[in-house]
Amino acid sequence: MIIASIPSPAQSQIEIGPLTFHFYALCIIAGIIAAVFIGNQRYVALGGKPGVVSDIAVIAVPSGIIGGRIYHVITSPQQYFGANGNWVEAFYIWQGGLGIWGAISLGFAGAYLAYRRSSRTEQIPFARFADALAPGLLIAQAIGRWGNWFNKELFGRPLDAPWGLEIPIQYRPIGYSSSQTFHPVFLYESIWCTFVAILLVTYFKRRNLAAGSIFALYVALYSLGRGVIESIRIDEANEILGLRLNIWTSALLVVGSVMYLRNLNLKTRSAIE
Repeated sequence: MIIASIPSPAQSQIEIGPLTFHFYALCIIAGIIAAVFIGNQRYVALGGKPGVVSDIAVIAVPSGIIGGRIYHVITSPQQYFGANGNWVEAFYIWQGGLGIWGAISLGFAGAYLAYRRSSRTEQIPFARFADALAPGLLIAQAIGRWGNWFNKELFGRPLDAPWGLEIPIQYRPIGYSSSQTFHPVFLYESIWCTFVAILLVTYFKRRNLAAGSIFALYVALYSLGRGVIESIRIDEANEILGLRLNIWTSALLVVGSVMYLRNLNLKTRSAIE
């Protein structure tokens, strides 16, 4: 018996005159604003010039969105190119579907190129710039995940608990029509991102790590949580050896980031000695 639960929003968009605003997109925009604001504060604290983060975001944000969508479409091709798919919907970003790995990869590449080409960044190395951005990116992801709540997506296995997420029957996967509440995976990831962001600006700030370490920790810790969260999800996904593709991706990124972090700091300590 369900004592309490988290309700799903009654609507996922709002119309004001001739304009339609999708809450998923609004959450993404709110996250971007937060990331730019936090990143700018941290970058200026390092001695950087105000406004640089905003300038870089003009290139990095569209690159990240494009990368995220490409990753999502490539890893879920049947949804758009399968028997019942519609390839045009691959461009319907407001309906959800941004793969974080693609967003980070192409967004990072766009930021790197824009940073190197800027005439106002010569005094701060890109590694420090990336470190300054990392906590804000996590907060952006935490905010953006609430867009999945409005879209009634990103939920996990059935859950009969006070924090279970109510999902209308038309949004439930095949085989789960009799279940009413599910794990609120979007909420788990939002909380994890916030926790890691706080950890980066408190505990790891005092560890005297080499430049680039905070960003590497961001990738490692987020990937660790994401891998665990992926194991709860029940939406359709491509699998390799019985495990969701994103679990494998998370595991590889955790290992790669930790190895990079270790080697980076060993080299820095050796240079100092």
